[in-house]
Amino acid sequence: MTDGATAIPEVQALLRVLATGRDVAEMGAAYGETAAVMAETARSVVTVERDPERIRVARERLAGLANVELLEGDSLEMLRGRGPFDLVFVDGGLRPASEEKWDAILDLVARGGILVKDDMTPGRPVVAGDEIREFLHGDPRLTASEILVSPESAVIVAARR
Repeated sequence: MTDGATAIPEVQALLRVLATGRDVAEMGAAYGETAAVMAETARSVVTVERDPERIRVARERLAGLANVELLEGDSLEMLRGRGPFDLVFVDGGLRPASEEKWDAILDLVARGGILVKDDMTPGRPVVAGDEIREFLHGDPRLTASEILVSPESAVIVAARR
């Protein structure tokens, strides 16, 4: 797990593939590293971070990348009215994961688009109380699968129906 600093290399590799030719939104830019990775293949990347120190580092890292827009503030507030996006990478801002928050996130995902949530502990069952798994695997608007990316980490990839 990364504590929100940046996605591990295995997740970055997966996102590089999934971002290819797509319009991407990232919730939780951290230091901009994962946005830069997705920008290698994406049509466009809009990434949002609320921490001022992380924003400062991300601005430097993302400077000169014409297909990346870095926004400062709350991800859902800053992305409201934008999109829909072909790929939404949810790397922050989920706790607590309310129904309203999930609805706002799904409003960002185009039909047929992909939502990715990383930093999941692998092998846990979908049970009441695990808000993220419960939503991503149980919402009828999504088809989801958990992918092991390292022995210690998994991602959930969900397609919007």
